[in-house]
Amino acid sequence: MAINGSVEKATGSTNSAPLQVSSSLPNIRLPDTLVTTYLQMTDWSQFRPAYLNYLGGMKLMCMGTPDVAFYRFLYSSVGEEWRWRERLSHSDEEIKALLLAPGTSIHVLYVNGVPAGYIELAERREGPTGRFFSTEIVYFGLRSTYMGRGLGKHLLSHGIAYAWNRGTQRLWVHTCNLDGPHALNNYIKRGFKIYRVDKEPMPERYL
Repeated sequence: MAINGSVEKATGSTNSAPLQVSSSLPNIRLPDTLVTTYLQMTDWSQFRPAYLNYLGGMKLMCMGTPDVAFYRFLYSSVGEEWRWRERLSHSDEEIKALLLAPGTSIHVLYVNGVPAGYIELAERREGPTGRFFSTEIVYFGLRSTYMGRGLGKHLLSHGIAYAWNRGTQRLWVHTCNLDGPHALNNYIKRGFKIYRVDKEPMPERYL
């Protein structure tokens, strides 16, 4: 999602904003300020993988067919708690086009045959000649019942390794203070460095 607002120092606090009650989820209190943190990894040597040693019952698979209904399930079941809204209003044709876009890959983590979470990557050519190769982690998360088992760092490590093995020259992601409480720390522990922090009044779409 594109965030507009003032750029703050990366060391700025993200926890001091007053809270307001969400109208769509009345038991959840939201901060008045949306704080979006951008992180990047510019060299493979920065990567700090954290794979699980015991892989019994776990399998990672890349979605090979643009299954719109399955993608909608992943998006909503992983993102509802964190107010992922952007693609809920997309038509099936729009979702299919996103899934078929060159450089897009959806990696699904299964636990005992059940989808537990996913990471979505998007490769892009940048620069005037298109020779610079970057990869964005567009979406990443677990369904709530699979949190707290170390699966998130395992899935993130897989996505990072996949991107570097594909030849990316820069891997980047953004997260915000509506995401899971361990999201930012997971990115930092895997080797990402903060390069920008934006702040803006909480948009109405999240209320």
